[in-house]
Amino acid sequence: MIGSFMLALLLILLLLALAASLRVLREYERGVVFMLGRFLAVKGPGLVLLIPAFQQMVRVSLRLVVMDIPKQDVITRDNVSVKVNAVLYFKVVDPQHAVIRVENYLMATSQLAQTTLRAVLGKHDLDALLSERDRLNLDVQKILDTQTDAWGIKVTNVEIKDVDIDLTMVRAIARQAEAERERRAKVIHAEGELQAATKLSEAAEILGRHPQALQLRYLETLTVIAADKNSTIVFPLPLDIVGPLLEAAKARLAPASEVRP
Repeated sequence: MIGSFMLALLLILLLLALAASLRVLREYERGVVFMLGRFLAVKGPGLVLLIPAFQQMVRVSLRLVVMDIPKQDVITRDNVSVKVNAVLYFKVVDPQHAVIRVENYLMATSQLAQTTLRAVLGKHDLDALLSERDRLNLDVQKILDTQTDAWGIKVTNVEIKDVDIDLTMVRAIARQAEAERERRAKVIHAEGELQAATKLSEAAEILGRHPQALQLRYLETLTVIAADKNSTIVFPLPLDIVGPLLEAAKARLAPASEVRP
């Protein structure tokens, strides 16, 4: 009776020990196994058998982690205070380093991302922060990837989400944009006037070399005016047309004046 009880107890203890020594790792998981506190191997996925009380295992997920970087107070290079938040994408590529070289790789990566975001954005102007996000995202991603490489972590992407600007600064930016649009409009208008003046000068020079072309131009203008059904048309005559007529009239009047006593 006592022998059968001991056998049953031994069997139960054996089953408990077997259950404690078995681990099942999913496809996206790896197990970092330690033997008496020393690193032994990285195992998984599938069934992993451990020696109770001698071996311990730490689970590590290899899936892509999407981490939200909370809003950071950033002072840009042109002394503008903004609040910026971003999204960080990374994954573990070396489970051994992620467990051994850093205590909590999630917390460490989050803190490093916050400080790096402030440091990188603080080196640029507000205009660059608003218009060159792709380049800034790439700069932050490269710095983070370099620094987390020793932890067995690969930073795949960083995306700046929102840039919150003070209301007074928003108004100042709006006034600046309006002034810039007015400046461009004036420049375009001035360029148009310059081109028109240049063409008119060229046309005047050509007409001056060809009086017949000038007369044709006058006739064409007269045709256009007459098409409007005006009752009165005032049409100036050029001096080169009127001049010969005046000289002829003077020549006819000259003999008559000489005959008078």
